[in-house]
Amino acid sequence: MNTIKRIIAIGCLCILSFGCKESFLDLAPLSNSNASNFYKTQEDFDLAVNNAYSTLYTIYAPESAVSYCAEQMSDNATLYNVAGIQADRWAFKDYIVKPANTEVYRFWQNYYNALYSINIILEKIEGADLAEAYKQQVSAEMKFLRGLYYFNMVRMWGEVPLVTRPVTADESYDILRSPEADIYSLVLEDLQYAAEHLPLASEVSVPGKASKGAAQTLLGKVYLTLEDKTAAAQVLQEVVSSGQYALLPDYASLWIVSNKNTAESVFEIQYKGGAGNPFSPYWTAFAPTENFVLTLYGGGMNQVTDNLWNEYEADDPRKELSIFTGYTNKAGTFIPIKFPKKWVDSTAQTVNGRELSDNNFMVLRYADVLLMLSEATDDPAYLNQVRARAGLPAFGSADYPMAKFPTLALAIEHERRVELALEFHRWFDLKRTDRALPVLTAKGKPVTADKLLLPIPEIVLQQNSALLQNPGYD
Repeated sequence: MNTIKRIIAIGCLCILSFGCKESFLDLAPLSNSNASNFYKTQEDFDLAVNNAYSTLYTIYAPESAVSYCAEQMSDNATLYNVAGIQADRWAFKDYIVKPANTEVYRFWQNYYNALYSINIILEKIEGADLAEAYKQQVSAEMKFLRGLYYFNMVRMWGEVPLVTRPVTADESYDILRSPEADIYSLVLEDLQYAAEHLPLASEVSVPGKASKGAAQTLLGKVYLTLEDKTAAAQVLQEVVSSGQYALLPDYASLWIVSNKNTAESVFEIQYKGGAGNPFSPYWTAFAPTENFVLTLYGGGMNQVTDNLWNEYEADDPRKELSIFTGYTNKAGTFIPIKFPKKWVDSTAQTVNGRELSDNNFMVLRYADVLLMLSEATDDPAYLNQVRARAGLPAFGSADYPMAKFPTLALAIEHERRVELALEFHRWFDLKRTDRALPVLTAKGKPVTADKLLLPIPEIVLQQNSALLQNPGYD
């Protein structure tokens, strides 16, 4: 037990398991107690890389940290009935998260376990007797993932322990929280390396692997967060000019289950429906818990607020394509409750009362690129491409609702909310633009500047008293 407690001090050690070599979708865990004897061949590294990619299933799960923060802590979503310790889950929407919250500790563990899988690959690949091109490719992919994960963490917790190599339990006690500037420095360094060395999307051999455009898109988001619009505009324009991506003609086609890795997808988590595979959990997790008709299992996560529903313009087709307004139960009674529609898989195989859906999940898509580019350049042309796809009047035209969104900044904020609704962006967008406090307090959220960061888990502080808590949680 003492050993376990030391390991979880910052959660940076884990038991290694590896997916099978064909694809990181097919996860057949293999135990390997001696990592030093494992990282020798390309096959070894292929297994380890697949395992690192499989951490995306946890980091972007329906009940992950980015889901709770981006949606529950925003004005997009709420909770009614959910499984587990309900008080700990409701705390996010109500801004009463405590350091002892079990979900916060779970999130912390998820990230550091994932980082361990990434860091050990980066360490071992340097001395491996393998082709330099292969080593460079592996390093670029792992640095993309590490940059993505630390970018999420610094936005959720602020200063966190910066772990860039596998460490022992004893060593972990000496790794304290690093300044945000240092974390962002690593994120930029990792993503710049990835952008330089990853292939174009059209040259990626395995769907779901990181590409140059994915690294550049994430870099653009990081630059915007750091208020460097010039750098953001440059790298996002390179994504547009690459010719690798395009908006799909119809918004509805984004959510057809079989439409995977389309021209609009920049970085997409891969799922394969059916028993024995990593099936997509979003549809069932986002269905109401009392819903036993549309789906056999409902997780109750991210139920949609009236405020999000009312954000859509009257003739915006994305409203009906994104949100259910309720369902009819077995007794024939219509239950009015709003919940996400994007990830429905009505043909999913059912096993043990649960649908094993086949939807992928897009972490980054081209509409996001265009909206960020309008934000970086103050040019509404990119925003208007997204609105044109939805069949809506352009910003600046006579028919645009200027009275409601009189500035380009407000128009972008509105468009990002409805275009990317429930895709884990909203809270991060509001924080990036310094709009979180005015927007959320106006809607009754008891949020303060301190509460825009999560607390450091209490158990982590108990195991390492040298770590400091975030302000407002003492």
